[in-house]
Amino acid sequence: MDGHTRIKICGLTREADVDAAVQAGAHYLGFVLYPPSPRHVALPRAAELAARLPHEVTPVLLFVNPSPQDVQTALATVPRAVVQFHGDETAEQCQSAAQGHAHWRAARMQPGFDLLKFAVQHQQAQAILLDAHVESYGGAGKSFDWSLVPAGVPARLVLSGGLNPANVTDGIHRVRPWAVDVSSGVEASKASKGIKDAGLMNEFCAAVRQADEARAHGA
Repeated sequence: MDGHTRIKICGLTREADVDAAVQAGAHYLGFVLYPPSPRHVALPRAAELAARLPHEVTPVLLFVNPSPQDVQTALATVPRAVVQFHGDETAEQCQSAAQGHAHWRAARMQPGFDLLKFAVQHQQAQAILLDAHVESYGGAGKSFDWSLVPAGVPARLVLSGGLNPANVTDGIHRVRPWAVDVSSGVEASKASKGIKDAGLMNEFCAAVRQADEARAHGA
């Protein structure tokens, strides 16, 4: 770990937002391939948007309980992508579908959830993404109790769920994640799902960098 928290901005649907997210300093951009999501984009559209990314920015394709064929078709279309599994997939299903590509596995955090056991089960994942447990899949823009994250989790952690420019610094100080993931917290309005605000994306990325700087100086 080089001390720099990686930044993922998820739920991109427009070229202008992709370009603004890259300019703001995001390391990963997420495209939702789950049709019920209001931020869903079809695979050809995700490929168009991902094609705009410079080499140092990695596309992430988000699935919920996909078929292996759907994942493999997506990876053939967007070969640089990381796969994010956000449903009820087993470790074996994730590995089989990803076929050697890097993948992240979402953990739906709530009291009683054994994150240590989950991380061991999914030890082949590049990272474990921590999101709020809600009735539907995804965090619905809600945060969870960060004290639920135990010390010593044997995995890279991606903090997600209700993050925004105002609270991400606190989240980094408390959880010390490898990466942070934001979606609704940088959108133009609650009614504009999938429409990002360039100013908020800049503020979010700046807050992450400030948190890293404070950590580097022992603050």
